[in-house]
Amino acid sequence: MPYINKQCRQHIDLLVSDINNPGVLNYVITKIVHKYIQDFGLRYQVLNEVIGVLECAKLELYRTIAAPYENIKKVENGSVSELDKEKK
Repeated sequence: MPYINKQCRQHIDLLVSDINNPGVLNYVITKIVHKYIQDFGLRYQVLNEVIGVLECAKLELYRTIAAPYENIKKVENGSVSELDKEKK
């Protein structure tokens, strides 16, 4: 869960403030993952933890940002078909 305390956020937010394109975003994520693996060892448990964190981050992004955005666009542009229309 990405909801860490505010003191931790301040330090991390300064480190990631200059992400300005997808390549830099990919680099930062990869660098963090590699550092975690180096610190905790290249073994299945650590790889499983990292993959789990990445998956949860993806799901949280979808749940909190992508899905609400898609709902707005559905209202603006209409349903794809009868299958995704609101049921009353």
